[in-house]
Amino acid sequence: MSISPLSKAVYTSLVGLLLANTTTQAADAFSAESPWMLGDWNGQRIQLQEQGYDFSFGYTGEMATLLDAKRSNSHGTEYTGQLNLGTHLDLEKIAGWQDTEAQITVTHRDGRNLSNTSDALTGHLSSVQEVWGRGQTWRLTDFWIKKQFLDQKLDVKVGRFGEGEDFNSFDCDFQNLALCGSQVGNWVGDQWYNWPVSQWAARVKYNVTPEVYTQVGVYEYNPENVDNRGKGFNLSTDGSKGAIIPAEVVWTPKLGEQKLPGEYRAGYYYSTADAKIFDGVTPQDEQTQNGHHHGGWIVAKQQLTSHQGDTSRGLSGFVNVTVHDSKTNQVSDMQNIGLVYKGAMDARPQDEIALGVARINMNNDVLGNRSEEVDAEIYYGIHATNWLIIRPNLQYVHHVGAYKDGENVWVGGIKFNTSF
Repeated sequence: MSISPLSKAVYTSLVGLLLANTTTQAADAFSAESPWMLGDWNGQRIQLQEQGYDFSFGYTGEMATLLDAKRSNSHGTEYTGQLNLGTHLDLEKIAGWQDTEAQITVTHRDGRNLSNTSDALTGHLSSVQEVWGRGQTWRLTDFWIKKQFLDQKLDVKVGRFGEGEDFNSFDCDFQNLALCGSQVGNWVGDQWYNWPVSQWAARVKYNVTPEVYTQVGVYEYNPENVDNRGKGFNLSTDGSKGAIIPAEVVWTPKLGEQKLPGEYRAGYYYSTADAKIFDGVTPQDEQTQNGHHHGGWIVAKQQLTSHQGDTSRGLSGFVNVTVHDSKTNQVSDMQNIGLVYKGAMDARPQDEIALGVARINMNNDVLGNRSEEVDAEIYYGIHATNWLIIRPNLQYVHHVGAYKDGENVWVGGIKFNTSF
């Protein structure tokens, strides 16, 4: 098992804090009811929030181990993690700027991904550890300001951030990448950059009704933003190749007598940047005319039941569908579907159990030897405290790499999220 120096430092710090002498402040810090492991800093943290300064410090860790494969005998284990350091600023409270806020987030990723190191997972389209990727380095992930106009109906956001924060957005509770976060960025990742990568961008949102809003954005496409050689804090537009332009309609109803919440998204994206047209496994040579990435998505999340009348518990379902231009993209379409039940046991009302299945379909027109890869995961989310959630999980990958005779692999994992 491979653990980086930063991961070891995080673990050492946590253990040291937990074993420290029990004082009044230490007890406050590790209260299970507190939203933060380190407490409210003797009330100073809440006081700062009231003044407009909201600090967030979090860590996500993911371990994966190969349990079984059809042909491979290797049973490797890998660990990867991400540290988030952020500040949200209410500029109305701080500077008197009405309906204005800002966000600064710095992230660091480290560790290794089993999908890259295990022979059984060679060519894996998804990833069994979603938090790995885009280079294990420090990055400026958010640096934006947002202001509302027209009685808060119009919302304008500018600065540096990723597409998936606002468009094709989805929860990231599963550990398998095909069931986590904005799926367009997973399959058009050569141009659409999700968290933790940022780029210069602008997003305009208009609230048509309290339940419906529309939005459109323009995101710089600059390959230097994913360069790991000191480019994590790149603010230059040198190297820009064009722009990604997404548009989306979002409906957030509360359905039925119990007003169960839902979220439904439908969107389209177009890239002005050149993309090589595929003619087989690899793009055609430079003399071939370039095309442009474009495609669309549908995302649906809906709470389906309550638990004995308690709407904070119950069964929810989700569906994700993305489609992409087959001339410029190896993945032609992707679908995932799943169920999540929160609070199934009265003794554990905040725990949840979830099952998800994803299908990644390759471009059959030009990739005759490949078809589809299926990724599935079941996890149990243990709400250990308000600042620590642990999700042991079991994953299954069918036809790794979408090869028709590809490996079938079982992977065990543990994902945890903590807020300091």
